[in-house]
Amino acid sequence: MNWNTNEFVWLDWAVLAVGIIAIICAIYYSIKKDKAKMKGADSQDYLFGKGEPWYVIGAAIFAANIGSEHLVGLAGTGAKDGVGMAHWEMQGWMILILGWLFVPFYQLLNNKMGKIITMPDFLKFRYTQRTGSWLSIITLIAYVLTKVSVTAFTGGIFFEYLLGLPFWYGAIGLIAITAVFTVFGGMKGVMTLSAIQTPILIIGSFLVLFLGLSMLGNGSIVEGWTQMMDACNAAHNGFGTTHMFHTDPADPMYPQFPGYVVFFGASIIGFWYWCTDQHIVQRVLGQRKGEDNATVMKRARRGTIAAGYFKILPVFMFLIPGMVAYALSLKSGSGIVMDITNSHDTDGAFAMMVKNILPAGVKGLVTIGFVCALVTSLAAFFNSCATLFTEDFYKPMKKGMSESHYVFVGRVATVVVVILGLAWMPIMMNMGNLYSYLQDIQSLIAPAMVAVFALGIFSKRITPKAGEWGLIGGFLIGMLRLLTNVLTNSGKADMQGAFWEGTAWFWQTNWLVFEIWLLVFIIVAMFIISFFTPKPSAEQIEAITFTDSYKKSIRESWGVWDVVATLGVVVLCAAFYIYFW
Repeated sequence: MNWNTNEFVWLDWAVLAVGIIAIICAIYYSIKKDKAKMKGADSQDYLFGKGEPWYVIGAAIFAANIGSEHLVGLAGTGAKDGVGMAHWEMQGWMILILGWLFVPFYQLLNNKMGKIITMPDFLKFRYTQRTGSWLSIITLIAYVLTKVSVTAFTGGIFFEYLLGLPFWYGAIGLIAITAVFTVFGGMKGVMTLSAIQTPILIIGSFLVLFLGLSMLGNGSIVEGWTQMMDACNAAHNGFGTTHMFHTDPADPMYPQFPGYVVFFGASIIGFWYWCTDQHIVQRVLGQRKGEDNATVMKRARRGTIAAGYFKILPVFMFLIPGMVAYALSLKSGSGIVMDITNSHDTDGAFAMMVKNILPAGVKGLVTIGFVCALVTSLAAFFNSCATLFTEDFYKPMKKGMSESHYVFVGRVATVVVVILGLAWMPIMMNMGNLYSYLQDIQSLIAPAMVAVFALGIFSKRITPKAGEWGLIGGFLIGMLRLLTNVLTNSGKADMQGAFWEGTAWFWQTNWLVFEIWLLVFIIVAMFIISFFTPKPSAEQIEAITFTDSYKKSIRESWGVWDVVATLGVVVLCAAFYIYFW
């Protein structure tokens, strides 16, 4: 048998089949064991954990971040634009802000509210009930635009380039498999699958990287790195794709990533995602009953520091393999054929690497990890959709119904979101490379989130109505910009008619510049509105005020090694920026 075949052979299929059967057995055992533990358990222990060790918190944050968009989108943007999108991944330093700055505030709110808060809880308490409800609406819309559609698209691309399945068969097939898994596996199944996927993804991705570099360098990984850098430096009319910053207006990447603006734009999205998104924050909110504040904050902070180190890995797991794929596409006999002007081709970069680089048998094993990642991502979204709609909208309107009725309504809501996500996919596919599209959408949502959360915690002057109008108004402006993006092919075309006369700046302004100005506009608007609306109550202000004893707990929660480890993350991130400046 040819171990280096560029096709899926019988050994790969056998490994894939045995692996899936083993996973099904592991999930069944895990669910059965979990049901026995559920008797008399506190639901918060299951949702937020019971004071997990710091390294477990760090791994959980990392696993929560790795999604389907990395498997396809991050490798695709590496093949097309090199390290241009690495700003969004090299954000271990941003996770430190969660641990050092936000964890004390969230823990303070937990103490004063007498429970572990969620992000909608915080908005409802600090601002108005309507503000928290709008956060749920925004989240559901974001799932349609960035989760369901992106994950289904990812599955279609991955299966098309790896197994040769037609795109829509792979996309819809992934949804069908996930639906069955969600019904029978539940959230415990998702957690078990996450634990299985993480080591396979890490080991498999680095195998792809090192074997790809070895093939490129004719057996030498070091020579392969040199060949990759040379190939990427010659790309884009000689301007290269090995630079984090593109300051020359003649550079083909300048219109998308203009100079140093890219760093600030990426930081806005990172601040929203790492410091205020429930999906991430939930990992640091757990605590053991009876523990003091200093111990809780110390564990959470160290978990974020560990996550900061983990966050450095995805660039090497996915983005740089995409750059290697581009370099290999220029080498005869590699088996990789790619047109970087075709986003469909570049999004298939990682699947092509798996197919052409890994030996027989290993292909099947690594594919198991990737399928697990796709199913886990989509299943988690299914669960969140059902929970958000049922808890925030349906239950308040229809109280006293049976649990089976609420479950049914949640599933119907999920089906609607899935249908909307599939309907959006053809539009999404015409909006460029997957990872670029994803960050573009997030740049329209993040400014309102950043303004409302940051000012709500750090300013006592911001009024409840200012927060409400800031969130709703900022989001609606972002969605109007999205509409113009669709109508004008992301600003490349004009909109005719008297209504649009003189408004070209709105849809032609660079997406990162627009994001920054939108944030500034929302912040200024919130301060102005605060002058004309009722002040927050004494209770709302007290909830974000540090007492002397609490300040003492913060000081006791960190030591010299916490500072040293923190600086280590910053130094590694800075070293990456310096190398690829």
